[in-house]
Amino acid sequence: MKENKANKKQTKISWFPIAMLGVIGILPVFMTSNYYQTVCCQAMLYAIVALGLNFIVGLSGLMTLGTAAIYGMGAYTSALACTKFGLNPWLALVPVLIMGWLIGQGLGYPSLRVQGVYLSLATIGFNEIVRTLLTNLEWTGSGTGIRNIEPYRIGSFAFDTQVKSYYLIYIVLLIFIVIAWKIVHSRWGRAFIAVKDNPEALQVCGIDIAHVKITAFTLSSVFAVVAGAMYAHFNRYITPATYTTDLSISFVVMLIIGGLGNFWGCIYGAYIVAFLPQLLRPIGLSYKLIYALIMMCLVVFFPNGLLRDTKKYLMRRKAMKGGVADENRAGSN
Repeated sequence: MKENKANKKQTKISWFPIAMLGVIGILPVFMTSNYYQTVCCQAMLYAIVALGLNFIVGLSGLMTLGTAAIYGMGAYTSALACTKFGLNPWLALVPVLIMGWLIGQGLGYPSLRVQGVYLSLATIGFNEIVRTLLTNLEWTGSGTGIRNIEPYRIGSFAFDTQVKSYYLIYIVLLIFIVIAWKIVHSRWGRAFIAVKDNPEALQVCGIDIAHVKITAFTLSSVFAVVAGAMYAHFNRYITPATYTTDLSISFVVMLIIGGLGNFWGCIYGAYIVAFLPQLLRPIGLSYKLIYALIMMCLVVFFPNGLLRDTKKYLMRRKAMKGGVADENRAGSN
């Protein structure tokens, strides 16, 4: 009987994320506002970035605050490939992936020499260098950015409306969820966790820690540049002002709220960070202060992530109720 109950419980847990993805899939049916459909699209793109960032921050235990720059490099690479060189948006993904690989390799090597706050400062520097270059170089559109970016097309069918773009991004999100799931539950995922928990054991096993760290950065960069490219063709306009250090911090906050290393928490955290400021905007100029206070409370009261700590609390409460019920039965007997 106990085994059957455990199996039922595992089935419920495994079905919950699928139900969540199903809800995301039907949101446009109930959410007809173009504004909130746009926010949903941004949340899905943020979720892709967070899934990649989870390899570095959540699993490997390294800290990076340059993800917004990588996100922006993906957007600008795809936009320039299409507007300057006339590439098809789908073909533009080739230079985008190459850019992600190059950035991952370039940022991975500093992680071999510096860690902790020093690595954070190095990646903040990278973020600011990229943003400054995008703002001042003429061929990137300078501070005005790049306009009239063509949407993705399949034959004569163009993803040129909010709903069409929504479902394209949704399909891409599902693809990256499968890829990230496979990586997390592969030997690479175990190696990333070992870098954080027990690097000595990793060396004893003959695994090159440097290669593992660089791989984590490369995978994270590839996720971020693809999401950036999707954003450029969805929004049809990009500007350097989007890719600030604040956005990089927001990506890390998504992981913290969802729970560091929590696979599905990346998606929950992305939606909370994307939607909460929009829901608070009617309050007025003080919405940023209230948003910051809410984030602070979530971090303080849910240090292991909103989902994980809520689940622990519910299990503890259920166990306490079960204990009280047993005592009552014993007393009646």
